[in-house]
Order: sequence, then C-alpha cells, then structure tokens
Amino acid sequence: MDDGLGKIKVISNHFKASTSRVDSHPSLTSSVSQPQIDDSSRSSSWTRRKLRSAAYMLNLFTLRRMPWSSSNDGQEKVVLSALEVESLKSELADLEEREAHLKAQLENVDQILRTARLSGYLYIRTRWAVLPGEPPPLDDTDVDDWLPRFVVFQGPCLFFYLLSTDLSPQDSTLLLDIVEIGPLPSFTREDEETHYAFYILTRLGLRYECSSSSKIQVDSWLSALQTDCKLGSDATAPNGSM
Repeated sequence: MDDGLGKIKVISNHFKASTSRVDSHPSLTSSVSQPQIDDSSRSSSWTRRKLRSAAYMLNLFTLRRMPWSSSNDGQEKVVLSALEVESLKSELADLEEREAHLKAQLENVDQILRTARLSGYLYIRTRWAVLPGEPPPLDDTDVDDWLPRFVVFQGPCLFFYLLSTDLSPQDSTLLLDIVEIGPLPSFTREDEETHYAFYILTRLGLRYECSSSSKIQVDSWLSALQTDCKLGSDATAPNGSM
C-alpha cells in the first residue's frame, strides 16, 4: 500500500492570504479595529464610574474613620469600640427624634389648614391703649417694628405663631375679649411697598395692629373678624392709631 498522498496534489502557498488586498483597503482595516478601541474605552469609563459610585456610597453609609479589617474567610468587617457604638446609637436616636418632630409639624399644619377659618402670614405689632390720666402716646407712625407672624383664626380664638410649622403659638386671644376691630391707614415701608392695615383691640387694652401688602387679604380678615365678633365695620381707631 502506498503511504504517500496518492492522487492528491498539494499546491504550496495556495491558501496564503494576499497582502496586497489588505493593503489596498486601509480604511476597511481601520473601520474594523476602531470598535474594539471604543469598546475598551467605554468599558474603562464605565468601570471608573462604578468605582466612584461605590466609593460615594461607602462614604455615605460609613462612619468617619471607621476601622475595617479582614476575617479569616476573607470577608471585610467593621470593628467598633464601645464608644463608637454608643455614638452611633446616639446619632440614630437623634435622627428618630428629628423625624418624629417633623412628622408632628406636618400633622399640625395639616390640621390648621383643614379646620381654620382663616390662616396666613401677617405683619404684627402690639400697642397698649392709653389709660385715663395718662399722657397721649408719641407718634410712632414712622417706627418700623412690624414682625411677620402666622395668624390662625380657629374656633373661638386667634392664634399668633412665629412660623407656620410651630407646634404651639406665641400668643392668643379669645374672640370674646375683642371689643373693637377697624381699619388703619395704609402706609409705605422702607422697601417702598404699600401695606394695608387693621387693628384688633381687646378688653385688656392690648391692641394688635396687623398689616399686609395684599388689600384682599386685609379685607378678608376684617370681614371675618367683624362677622364672628359681631362688631360693626364703622368702628374708629382708638387713640394712638397710625
């Protein structure tokens, strides 16, 4: 038996790639190799973004200077001293207390908005009525001592809050104690904005002067208070008015 190749004819270098064809199309070679470069660059950029994100999350949920160590099985674990544990518990307790306080504020504001007859910010200042035998008060028309207060007309009371989110008012007065309500002349503040005003006089001689840059708001308060207090709108301002 013939161990040769028999009738098979072998042509040397028959399947060798032609270098001239590859060289004649440089643009094709460039277009084929370019995506590999882009994919590598894109993958590298994505990896860097993931590392930055992981580092950010680690800093966000890790205490400052928290010690890390490796266990025998190769897993990372946090080593905390008793002092650090107590500090962490204190921070968590503060966060829970803060959350409870904010929740109470939201519930209080919601209750006010649902049940109050009127509510909103007004500029307030207080004056005392002149008692018999006292000299007339000085003209304080130009004194700008108006302070913003959140006023709530709720039930039989007027409440004066420092802020709308406060849980308790700074001051209050019963409608039964109000003996006089009336308008005050408009005035211009230092910011050259016109304010419209009204006053509320109590039986104790304390007068609340209220103002706003909105005439509609002032008229709404005057109308509501005069109606509920059953006071006429023809009241005149007491001595010492603006």
